[in-house]
Amino acid sequence: MAKNNQNVGIVGKYGARYGAPLRKIYARSFCGKTKMKRRAVGIWLCGSCMKTAADGTWTYDTTSVVTVKPAIRRPQD
Repeated sequence: MAKNNQNVGIVGKYGARYGAPLRKIYARSFCGKTKMKRRAVGIWLCGSCMKTAADGTWTYDTTSVVTVKPAIRRPQD
């Protein structure tokens, strides 16, 4: 008999809550170091400068933040 399911790892059992993107360490914009780690849902802590930020739930930079940041950084004419 053929096997009908795929091996998806821990994501198949628990969903996206405990996957690799949550354990990943992200780069922080204000200190430039790659030390940003998720503490809780939407709470992110920078390990180098110990600043806490509230941002995306599962990833640090949401899609809307990525599109808006370049517009904010541009000088106002």
